Amino acid sequence: MNSENSTPESVPVFWYDVPHGYLPLDVSPTAESLDDLAAQIRALPENVRDQADQVFRLYAIVIWELQKNRVQGCALGMHPDGDGEPTTSVLTLFSVNTNGASPKATLTTLMSGGFGDSAESGFVPLELPCGLGFRAETVRAAPAPRQPPAGSDQPAVEQVWQGMVAIPDARSSSIIVVQLVTASVDLADDYRNVLQGVARTVSFTDPTRGDAGGEEDGPMPGSAAEAVRNDFG
Repeated sequence: MNSENSTPESVPVFWYDVPHGYLPLDVSPTAESLDDLAAQIRALPENVRDQADQVFRLYAIVIWELQKNRVQGCALGMHPDGDGEPTTSVLTLFSVNTNGASPKATLTTLMSGGFGDSAESGFVPLELPCGLGFRAETVRAAPAPRQPPAGSDQPAVEQVWQGMVAIPDARSSSIIVVQLVTASVDLADDYRNVLQGVARTVSFTDPTRGDAGGEEDGPMPGSAAEAVRNDFG
């Protein structure tokens, strides 16, 4: 899956585990699967067809936005909070091209330059099995999926916790980003653990190849790795 100006070779290949309670979203559906879904919608009764069509169009827009932003993995999470109520979160994995610059040097420069709104939201080094990563987090306002307040024409907003781990990938001069967003700001400690847990599973070695080859080996021709089918978890 590529951004508009990228080539298949410029998209880094990596693998990771999807944690318990997360449902992976197919970010690169085939034309056949989309056609099949559209046919199912056309076959629905007329009284529900319009609503289903609107959802389908929204889904198509979301997929297009994910692909445009080089998102290579997305999963929706639902877990109970301390009171047994459901909390939701969105896990995404994507890549950022450094245009030939050293990805590790780029992140080190950002960290030393105090990148971030505060000490809490700036980059923090994080030792990972695949190498050195950099964690950052922040709480920010975001559009809420509900009706605007009465008498207001502005969209509703809510506070969300956003955490990310950036991992340099010297093979492709890219930065792999693991991002987790949730509106359950009071559960930030728990979601930080989930974020770091996923980051620790990131690997640049094809798990289907066993012990053959190391981190610098490329994907096997014709394999799922070559097609960037990375959510094997």
